[in-house]
Amino acid sequence: MFLVAVSFSCTTANDNAKDDPTKGLKDHYNAFFPIGVSVSPAELRSEEATLILKEFNSITPVNAMKMKPIHPKEHEYYWKDADSIVAFAKRNGLKVRGHVLVWHQELPEWLLKDSTGKDATKEQVLQRLKEHITHVMQRYKGSIYAWDVVNEVISDDKNEFYRPSPLYKLCGEDFIFKAFEYAHAADPDATLFYNDYNETDPIKRAKIIQLIRKLRSANIPVHAIGLQAHWSIYDLTEKELEATLKDFSNLGLPLQITELDMSIYPRIVDEKKAPDTLFSKEKQNRQAFQYKMCFELFRKYRKHITGVTFWNVSDKKSWLDNFPVKGRKDHPLLFNEMLKRKRAYYEVSSF
Repeated sequence: MFLVAVSFSCTTANDNAKDDPTKGLKDHYNAFFPIGVSVSPAELRSEEATLILKEFNSITPVNAMKMKPIHPKEHEYYWKDADSIVAFAKRNGLKVRGHVLVWHQELPEWLLKDSTGKDATKEQVLQRLKEHITHVMQRYKGSIYAWDVVNEVISDDKNEFYRPSPLYKLCGEDFIFKAFEYAHAADPDATLFYNDYNETDPIKRAKIIQLIRKLRSANIPVHAIGLQAHWSIYDLTEKELEATLKDFSNLGLPLQITELDMSIYPRIVDEKKAPDTLFSKEKQNRQAFQYKMCFELFRKYRKHITGVTFWNVSDKKSWLDNFPVKGRKDHPLLFNEMLKRKRAYYEVSSF
């Protein structure tokens, strides 16, 4: 849904006048919830590290703990990148969210094939999942307080419930149930999340809620819900977001905003029309307005929201660059390409 054409003048008259160099986002939200960011090992060795430590008190590995990077072969683990992120967090007193144990992307071939190259049996796949989850979670037990256990199993097709992924085709819904059981057995103290996107769409939201209720009724240890929050300056209204937060909070489980960004482009791409790639004053104001609205509601639902994590550090490098349009630069975060605070930053931090 697109926002109607209105004026997006924000309350910030002079950004610099509100720029308190002694405080970061984590300080402004100290009484509300942790403020996190997704990171790579390279960023923690660069100038971004200073910004991360100033602004955030929680980090999430953007790629280093996904199955394919951390477990490329059945009997071979690559721990270096994940270890370095956890070590950085320990040195600096940051919380760590683990991301992600089971996802339909970043799956290594060995998980799904037998020794002859044919599809593995359900039993083989589940045993391999168990071994993977157990090894990874036990390595970081006590260092990672929460895990995205299962990611994005709900279909975007309104006529389909589960995404028809290779894991689903081989195991049915059992891989979802078992993943949470394996994770809880590996680290009983970790908070276990189901994580998904397009959560503001009423149809998909209802399916996510149906899945959570099904898991809970079967006594599956899913403890919390992750709302990815990959949104746009054009396609999110206050009414939609409040309905989303209300519906999920009614489940009685903690919520986290796990992958927040605010694209400056419409979600639906018009391939016949060249995109307006200029980060204009109007777009800056729209983005500031959207972030302001989101955080006002996050604060309103503070009893349910236990963390907000941005997906990437700054506009210098975002997963939305070149996606879904190759060659297109996005500006979805609170810090610009020079790592400076943007207009949207002040609308989030000033309240």
